[in-house]
Amino acid sequence: MYKVFVGGLPFATTDDELRELFEAHGKVASANVVRDRESGRSKGFGFVEFENEDEGKAAEKALNGSEVGGRTISVAQARPKEERPSNNW
Repeated sequence: MYKVFVGGLPFATTDDELRELFEAHGKVASANVVRDRESGRSKGFGFVEFENEDEGKAAEKALNGSEVGGRTISVAQARPKEERPSNNW
């Protein structure tokens, strides 16, 4: 499995639209737009998981910096939670 982070998504993007965008580059195992727990509104980013690492890397390279719904998206390999900086002040 190969998971990518997708940032800069238009707030109206659905899980299905995110999946369709990436399926052009390989077999997508899952595609999820992250939403606010309280309001249910998109946070403008999501994650796409590919079954094949090579396809995931190809999609990352092809779509990073591309325009979706008038916004430039960024696509990069997702990092595991433990690698993210903490906000514990």
